[in-house]
Amino acid sequence: MEQPLYTSVKVNNEIELCEVSNQECKRLIEKALLAERISYYIKWLKPSLFRRKKHTCVICINNNSKEVAENVIRTLCEEKGYPVKFLMKKSQNEYL
Repeated sequence: MEQPLYTSVKVNNEIELCEVSNQECKRLIEKALLAERISYYIKWLKPSLFRRKKHTCVICINNNSKEVAENVIRTLCEEKGYPVKFLMKKSQNEYL
């Protein structure tokens, strides 16, 4: 029996690349990732007692694009002076 084409494809390998609390910075990062054709998604963090910034989000990408995305974001944020916290950890996806 022949194996399906997608058997060897690794799935569920997203990482939390960085945390951003400035909306202008988030917009610029999104444009830069799209220009590099890097797929991403955004997780919005709920504000808590210790995390007072209301609009903090985490940008998640596929692990295969990590190096390119990190270089693009570091370059962009250093030029513009935006603070970005790099997380580089496996994303804990909560489906359903």
